[in-house]
Amino acid sequence: MAAIAGLAKEKGWHVSGSDAGVYPPMSDYLADLGIEIAAFDVENLRSKPDLCVIGNAMSRGNVEVEAILADGLAYCSGPEFVGNHILPNRHAVVVAGTHGKTTTSSILAHVLDIAGQSPGFLIGGMPENFEGGARLGKGEAFVLEGDEYDTAFFDKRSKFLHYHAKTLILNNLEYDHADIFPDLDAIKLQFSHLLRTVPNNGDIIANADDKHLPDVLEKGCWTPVTYFAEYAGSYTDGDAEWQWQCLAKDGSKFCLYHKGEKVIECAWNMIGVHNVSNACAVAAATTKLGVSPAMIQKAFERFAGIRRRMSLVGEARGIRIFDDFAHHPTAIKGMVSAAKHAMRSDGKLWVIVEPRSNTMRSRIHQERLPQCFADADMVIFTPASDRSLAVNEVLDAGLVCKNIGNHAQVLESAECIIQELSSHAQAGDDILILSNGGFDGIHQKLLKALQDKG
Repeated sequence: MAAIAGLAKEKGWHVSGSDAGVYPPMSDYLADLGIEIAAFDVENLRSKPDLCVIGNAMSRGNVEVEAILADGLAYCSGPEFVGNHILPNRHAVVVAGTHGKTTTSSILAHVLDIAGQSPGFLIGGMPENFEGGARLGKGEAFVLEGDEYDTAFFDKRSKFLHYHAKTLILNNLEYDHADIFPDLDAIKLQFSHLLRTVPNNGDIIANADDKHLPDVLEKGCWTPVTYFAEYAGSYTDGDAEWQWQCLAKDGSKFCLYHKGEKVIECAWNMIGVHNVSNACAVAAATTKLGVSPAMIQKAFERFAGIRRRMSLVGEARGIRIFDDFAHHPTAIKGMVSAAKHAMRSDGKLWVIVEPRSNTMRSRIHQERLPQCFADADMVIFTPASDRSLAVNEVLDAGLVCKNIGNHAQVLESAECIIQELSSHAQAGDDILILSNGGFDGIHQKLLKALQDKG
């Protein structure tokens, strides 16, 4: 919503907003744009806005939602606003999938920018190569992070259906958003609806390694499909063809192949094999958009990453603190493995997990989570909140840690974790903090505690 607010202001609208609480980096982003945010109050609507854009976190009972409905004010969802007011006459390049949407869309926008295409973009994060997560751009292409989460309390379709994709990347598909979707088939249905919106003169870039995407494509596809996959040593042209392949060890260096020919070989400021897969999807998509492999490689080498995606918070006493947004078992496992490979010494990798999202707080991934920490030396969980969940539906963090092993434990709060780490972490250790929220400001508080103890 912060990014949409930025687009609206750039488009010429006067924008203000309401929220129950905003935290960095989005609070800083809005402040820099001069967009004022107030606590929810009907007084905020006294000026009778021309249009109220309602985020999907809002529901009936919210004081402003009730006032908007009662007073008959014009309203729409955020994705609907983008579809109606931002995307007409643009080439929408949409990145969809359970994981990697923010990273992939950030890389894609950067590649098109380096290629001189001046793309617009709407990204649910803060790409370091740009000043914010959204801009109108001057070119034809507009890059969007295509979220499958529902649109609004009055529109239960997935957000990405409003974006009218002409180029669509399908990165992967797993079960997530347990508060919205009862099962994986319900998510597949939304993805199949998405395919129905892509024109026959568009392009679909699909991950051939994903086991669930074929089900979606088989439900109906009217658009040419280009496949990408991990390098398998050969290129097969036929029913199982994959036009793009990637090869990497830890993700800091990689090679990309097009129809069996190596076309890109580079090192970049990223880690993790999953990010190389994202890059492969971007190469396939941007080639279709007229960018040469040489220019794509140049852009990869200049990519600066995304805030809160394995971001270095700081270093004290020889201990590095990293922040990452990962909040799904697959993403967690990939990031823990990447973090271990990126360590500069033989110190310990501490992984701190706040199970905060609606899915992570539930028991949906109770059995999968212990398998995600094979590369971690020490693991700390906070207890999962029981907000809106029955007691028997809440993640048992203690059981997760028991199944991980003796090097895992549950601590009650950020303060307890800070005390534990400042007492036991040693020079050469790395600390990876995983949360999709503010986590009580643990990152800077921990850095200060380590500095003070030094």
